[in-house]
Amino acid sequence: SGVAWNESQHCRLLAPEQLQLCRRHLEVMPSIVRAARRTQALCQQSFADMRWNCSSIQRAPSFGPDLLTGTREAAFVHALAAAAVAQGIARSCASGELPLCSCGPGPSEPPAPGSRWGGCGDNLSHGLQLGAAFTDGPARAGTGGTPGLRAVNRHNGAVGRAVLSDSLDTRCKCHGVSGSCSVKTCWKGLPDLGEIASDLKSRYLAALKVTHRLVGPRKQLIPKEGDARPVTEMDLVYLINSPDYCTPNPQLGSLGTQDRPCNRSSVGSGSCDLLCCGRGYNTYTEEVQERCHCRYRWCCSVVCRRCRRSLEKHVCK
Repeated sequence: SGVAWNESQHCRLLAPEQLQLCRRHLEVMPSIVRAARRTQALCQQSFADMRWNCSSIQRAPSFGPDLLTGTREAAFVHALAAAAVAQGIARSCASGELPLCSCGPGPSEPPAPGSRWGGCGDNLSHGLQLGAAFTDGPARAGTGGTPGLRAVNRHNGAVGRAVLSDSLDTRCKCHGVSGSCSVKTCWKGLPDLGEIASDLKSRYLAALKVTHRLVGPRKQLIPKEGDARPVTEMDLVYLINSPDYCTPNPQLGSLGTQDRPCNRSSVGSGSCDLLCCGRGYNTYTEEVQERCHCRYRWCCSVVCRRCRRSLEKHVCK
């Protein structure tokens, strides 16, 4: 992303369904690359204390079975990636980075008392449109797995964009003498992608297992279990159960949790009991150096000593 995109050198590295969009919109590709990297980082951050810690996303676009077979984990990644691309394009429009779009349209509702619409809002509509064209390209073209898998990927991508759309809120800046805020200029903006990832993590935990079945004239995604609630447009969905990710199994995309750091005092997903899958854990002591006994020296610096401290760490057997 640090260099200008070149049609022949870079676009041809993409999936065939994304190639034409890349050639038509070379200027938007750096935004998409940044979105992909943000997706990688946030996925690993969101699942750092769980058995599946999203480490396999580092191999993108060469995904393993955990992200290619319609799992709950794949649902999260597809949704987050779709939201990240749409948000990245929306913000690039507002920043003036993209020549074919600019600020988002002004809100139709009247502003709150004492405020006025102004500034440059994120161009959500352009981000959603172009983002969907890119991230859903393979599924719409009929490539990328079975019809059921393509339907699930399209649905989860739409969930990510819907969560992003719902997050658009009002941002304001104060004007007035000595910061009195007698007048506020407001616009519509999107939150940091970390908030979207947190929302999608909750939906991941409540995801529905579905099947792709003929209902009336066309196939639809319906709950696998007959007594489950109906699928809504805000539900993440998956086709197959995930492995427990406790032991290595390349066929299922499980890397296992051996040698993973765990928290002995926790009762959550990062606890040694849950993360180590009942195998137990090893404890070792690590000595670290850190700044200590800091004091302010006139003028104008802070002077510290270096202290050694022993840390007790635990890793899964």
